[in-house]
Amino acid sequence: MYSLERPVALEQIVKKSRFLAISVPIASELDAKEALAVRSHGDANHNCWAWRIGQTYRFSDDGEPSGTAGKPILQAIDGQSLDKVIVIVTRWFGGVLLGTGGLIRAYGGTAAACLRSGELIELVPTLEGTIRAGFSDLAILRARLAAFEGVHVLSEAFFEAGAEVAVSFPQARSDEIARLIADTTSGRSALALKQ
Repeated sequence: MYSLERPVALEQIVKKSRFLAISVPIASELDAKEALAVRSHGDANHNCWAWRIGQTYRFSDDGEPSGTAGKPILQAIDGQSLDKVIVIVTRWFGGVLLGTGGLIRAYGGTAAACLRSGELIELVPTLEGTIRAGFSDLAILRARLAAFEGVHVLSEAFFEAGAEVAVSFPQARSDEIARLIADTTSGRSALALKQ
């Protein structure tokens, strides 16, 4: 799966109606609501939108005939295997009726073109966990974790005999990370996955 690196906008004129698509990367439903509040245009006839975060999605036709705006925008997101993104397509009516098929093509096409114009980043599923390590193992463990691609130290909390290190790492490599920790500390430390 992929997402957008940064927000992107694209404008098209379809039979005198102006369509402005804005695509924004999001991390939560709250982000989607904020993007919609900030990027909708009050002077427009319609602010139609769709967003997806994993298996959760929402869409709105905002007064257009049912199924002619929100669903085509969502299909544009899904058709490009994107996740964690909202697309808002704003329409200023130009005086020419587009019909059901024309609306579907205009909204879906503008959304798809906007998404294609953005820079994509690959979404790598991650896990979080903690490692309790004594001071004698801490320096070498930090060095080995830093050398492992995709591992990020989130925090360290020190206690009398050592530290508890919170890390995030690619889900697909969790077995390798657990083995690395056990091997580096001769079995004195283990990875405890966050629930």
